[in-house]
Amino acid sequence: MARIDYIKYRLDNWALWKVRESSGGLGFATQAVFLSEPVDGHKELMGTIEETDAVLTNQAVESLWPARQHLYSTLQLIYIAGIGIKAAAQHMGRAESTIKANLEASDQALSVWFSERAEAKKVAESMKR
Repeated sequence: MARIDYIKYRLDNWALWKVRESSGGLGFATQAVFLSEPVDGHKELMGTIEETDAVLTNQAVESLWPARQHLYSTLQLIYIAGIGIKAAAQHMGRAESTIKANLEASDQALSVWFSERAEAKKVAESMKR
């Protein structure tokens, strides 16, 4: 099994958001200078989408606790602590291959979470009609 690219992207975005949040800001509190003057409003929208994605990804990651604590802990170590696979393996007392497998399993679990959420949202919208 391999990593899922869009989940990995969301986790990278989530990690950046969590680190900025924990350093005293509220999520994406800072912005690159070249993004300060949006040409057509698109860049402002992208910042909102990225933060919205990070918040949603945070909910997905939190859903892993406590039933899949090993996956949750792996994500925390790799993405939030940023210690890498080798150090995460030592910290958790596992083989590096287990950490890699945990990352793949996390991607799968999060993908299912996002799919189920989208399906529930679709059902709720159709019930409103």
